[in-house]
Amino acid sequence: MNQFILLIVGILALTMGSILGYYARQSIARKQVGTIEARIQRKIIKTKDEAQAILDEAKEKASRFLEKTKKDFEERQKVLLRTEQLSLKREASLSNKFDLLEEKERDFEERVKKLKKIKENLEDLKEEALKKLEKISGLPKEKAKEELLQNLEKEYQKEILERIRKLEKEGQNQFEEKAKEILTTVIQRCTISQTQELTTTTVSLPSDEIKGRIIGKEGRNIKTLEKLTGVEVIVDETPEAVVISGFDPIRRQIAKIALEKLISDGRIQPARIEEQVQKAKAEIVKKIKEAGEQALYDTGIIGLPPQIVQLLGRLNFRTSFGQNVLLHSIEVSHLASTLASELKADPMVAKKAGLLHDIGKAVDHQIQGSHIDIGIKILEKFEVEKEVIDAMKSHHEEYPYETLESMIVQVADQISGARPGARKDTVENYLKRLAELESIALSFPGIEKAWALQAGREIRIFVKPEEVDDLSAKKLAREIADKVQSELKYPGEIKVNVIRETRVIEYAK
Repeated sequence: MNQFILLIVGILALTMGSILGYYARQSIARKQVGTIEARIQRKIIKTKDEAQAILDEAKEKASRFLEKTKKDFEERQKVLLRTEQLSLKREASLSNKFDLLEEKERDFEERVKKLKKIKENLEDLKEEALKKLEKISGLPKEKAKEELLQNLEKEYQKEILERIRKLEKEGQNQFEEKAKEILTTVIQRCTISQTQELTTTTVSLPSDEIKGRIIGKEGRNIKTLEKLTGVEVIVDETPEAVVISGFDPIRRQIAKIALEKLISDGRIQPARIEEQVQKAKAEIVKKIKEAGEQALYDTGIIGLPPQIVQLLGRLNFRTSFGQNVLLHSIEVSHLASTLASELKADPMVAKKAGLLHDIGKAVDHQIQGSHIDIGIKILEKFEVEKEVIDAMKSHHEEYPYETLESMIVQVADQISGARPGARKDTVENYLKRLAELESIALSFPGIEKAWALQAGREIRIFVKPEEVDDLSAKKLAREIADKVQSELKYPGEIKVNVIRETRVIEYAK
């Protein structure tokens, strides 16, 4: 029984505990729900506040943007209004000018009409007056005019002739003054310094002891150098110097370069001399090219063939009456160009013709004919412009003047050659005599080389030993001496020195 009661009590207690637990859980759940709702509510409120703040900020930005836009719009309206007002003013001004021009045009047309009417009236009056004069004089108009002119000519013949002479004299004086002014200006602007070429070149020595080595044993070194270069090497008592004598500047320069290299090297012997002479010749070829290119640079001329440039460089070692031909040609080029500019001719044609006018002198000792004919053939061969050839070929009046530039080149050539100190006639005659002396010797068969030495007092001739024997060499010397005596005029006597040398070379292997 007690157990039953305890069971009932336990069940009741369990039931009451369950009921109490249920209500407790419900209460706890309600509290938790209230807490979540409160959080959600707070978040909602916060979100609303943030949204409101964003909305307020956006409204403020929109308000500012609208205000700025409104201001910009108002500024643009003001600018457009000012532009429109300015356009209206300009339009009004143009309209006024147009009206004024129309009014002037109408006035001008009215004046033209009046002038035409006046002219017509004058013509009518003139015709009427002429008819009256013809009727009174009984002569037609042309006859009356002729008689009037004849009477005036007879009456004032002396005055007319004096007036004509005076005008001619004044015109001639003006032309002469203008020509002198142009020539003086051109000479002052374009004249370049000219160094007159001599016939000797001095080579400085480090000491007098080297002179013996230059001469060599029994003079073989100096003889070899003279034979290979065609000059005369003078070793005298001049301290620390030897003199190279010869009328050909190229030969002198080759000998100088070779001798300077031999002195610098210290080994002076025939084989070494031959080697250095060959190198010197190659160096001269290079210098000739450089001289031609420098001439083109100095004159500002481009487009000439390399062969022409090489021939121009050779003129640097050519003289005319003691004047360096390349420097003379450059000077003529500048003078001709400036004269052409003053006289409204073609400056470039005149400049190029001035530079090339003596190109034939580069090879006139190798080709028969005057240097002008040789120059024409050279320029035609290398297709130089015909205008340039026509301008250069008349500078010695061998050909008629065909263009204004040809006269200008001839004048420029005379200016360059005739100005004080430019040339020496005696030097040219002397060099010409030496060249003729060599030319006579080379005209005989079997001659290898011929050098005019000792200022033309000796002609040294090297023959080919396989073609000329000893007996023929003696005969050849006599024949050359006879021809020189009969064809040349010279002071004193000329020594004809014929040299026959046989050189045999073998190699030991």
